[in-house]
Amino acid sequence: MENSIKIIGKEDSLSKSLNVENQNIDKLINIFPEVIRDGQVDINILKSIIGLKDEMSERRFDFTWYGKENAKSLAQALTTGTLRPLECQSINWNSAENIHIDGDNLEVLKILQKSYHNKIKMIYIDPPYNTGKDFVYKDNFRDNIKNYLEFTGQLDSKGKRQNTNSDLSGRYHSNWLSMMYPRLRVAKNLLRNDGVIFISIGDAEVGNLRLVCDEIFGEENLQGHVHWRRRHNQPNDKTKMLGLVGEHILVYSKDKSYLKDYGVGKMPLTGSFSNPDNDPLGDWASKPWKVGSDQGGSRYSITLPNGVVLSEEWMGDKKTYMNHLEEGRMYFPKNGAGAPRKKYYKFEREEEGQCATNWFSHELFGHNQQGNEELTEMMDGIKNTFSNPKPTKLIENLMSIAGCKDGDIVLDFFAGSGTTFQAAVQFNPKIRCITVQLPEPLIRENKNHKEAIDFCSKNDKPFYLSELTKERIRRANNLYNGLGIKFFRLDETNICLWDADAENLEEILRQSIESIKPNRSNEDVLYEILLKYGIELTVPVETEVINGKQVFVVGAGALIVCLDDGITSEVVEGIAKLKVELDSETTQIVFKDAGFADSNVKTNAIQILKQAGINDVKSI
Repeated sequence: MENSIKIIGKEDSLSKSLNVENQNIDKLINIFPEVIRDGQVDINILKSIIGLKDEMSERRFDFTWYGKENAKSLAQALTTGTLRPLECQSINWNSAENIHIDGDNLEVLKILQKSYHNKIKMIYIDPPYNTGKDFVYKDNFRDNIKNYLEFTGQLDSKGKRQNTNSDLSGRYHSNWLSMMYPRLRVAKNLLRNDGVIFISIGDAEVGNLRLVCDEIFGEENLQGHVHWRRRHNQPNDKTKMLGLVGEHILVYSKDKSYLKDYGVGKMPLTGSFSNPDNDPLGDWASKPWKVGSDQGGSRYSITLPNGVVLSEEWMGDKKTYMNHLEEGRMYFPKNGAGAPRKKYYKFEREEEGQCATNWFSHELFGHNQQGNEELTEMMDGIKNTFSNPKPTKLIENLMSIAGCKDGDIVLDFFAGSGTTFQAAVQFNPKIRCITVQLPEPLIRENKNHKEAIDFCSKNDKPFYLSELTKERIRRANNLYNGLGIKFFRLDETNICLWDADAENLEEILRQSIESIKPNRSNEDVLYEILLKYGIELTVPVETEVINGKQVFVVGAGALIVCLDDGITSEVVEGIAKLKVELDSETTQIVFKDAGFADSNVKTNAIQILKQAGINDVKSI
């Protein structure tokens, strides 16, 4: 290692999200180096290498829309945003295992790429259904963070969204697809190989969404198209040919082969079990031993208890039948005159579980009225703070089907009313949950915001939709003994970026000296460092004071960060001693570049830390 501290600079990887696309290109280059021409991947050469002819593009089915190429570019664009901690709003900050983030979900998903890449077991989202009334996502390829920070400008004086996706716009479906495509593409990177995603959607876009998901996740990974009866009563709208009682849920796996090896979850038993013959093995049900009309089996003769001989095709061979008969597993209905049926016992099925189907009844999976009642109870009896919240029973069952276990992470980046978080802590408090919600402004003049504003006023909360999300999450965590919750909000990076176009020379010179933006705390910078190092946001962080300087010890010493000014050699020696005491196998150290007392201290710090076995030292 050279005798200098590596600078985590203003234009390097610390200020940007993980570039998954570059990783994929690197893998491609390793396999087919000849596809690179003038620094770019030549698609025609790649097609030729793998045996595809040009005419294939004319024959291949391709799903496209106006703006798709921009949507792809948006998915690939790096973000310079970060997440700033909101410790004062959180619950059990030091030990919390759950996370909620206020912000535009596309930017947040990109920011989470390094820390949560390939770590999410299940994603559930309930995105806008493209009704023309609730479309607030308006991405900006050039500067989406700035677009997000100017979000309040998307509402006029009457509280109407200025970018409502009207079905008269001519790009009704295109706008919605361009919003969903990059979010799903980035979200896929976060799923574990055995992970699954559930997407609730209405009639308007279910067909288009399925085509998009086929492209992103692969149609071979479609696990099912579920129909859920969301209404428990019968509508009687004479203006409609069909009363709408159902919604759709699309289910995709990250990789079906991994999911098969991992094993999917099961549903509670729905069959009817009893024990009319006092079988010592307990309650049982039965199924025909005779094969169905479209099945194959073994042909042999069976003598019924009443003496009648049946020669048919049966489910198993004769030896298997005789074993079942000896074990008491064969049942003959009609007092011994009926065809044989094989018993299956309740205790066995309870161990195995029951596979879910693609029809979700409201009795088992809940309905919208339950969702409204649950939310009203959580929100001080104030009704309609959110429109059509999902019932927790639905999400709990999805977690069961996905096979979520202790320590698994569930992600919902359209968090809305917070149902997913409440469902998670009800289902298993040891499941970790990450939720993301856009802080949409609430406007008094908008009648649809009245109840939400009433709740915020009563509870002294700012008038943002995400404040209701967070409050329900807090209450659910406390009610069901959850793992605590850390709150963050999306913002621009804490690191000063070089502005080559700035006209103010004094400002340019200041930027070259100060690497951290004003009014940013050490904790703000710390969590940006964690994200860029690929460390989870819930990692334990201890604070030490060495010679009067604040030192963060992350993950029992895997990373040590000191961002104070006036760092002396004594402080560096104290950090070296601390590393030895922690006995960490590998330790990385991060300082603030302008934090050293002088250049001599900075130079000597390398040697002091090297003697303690620390070779990875950086500054920002």
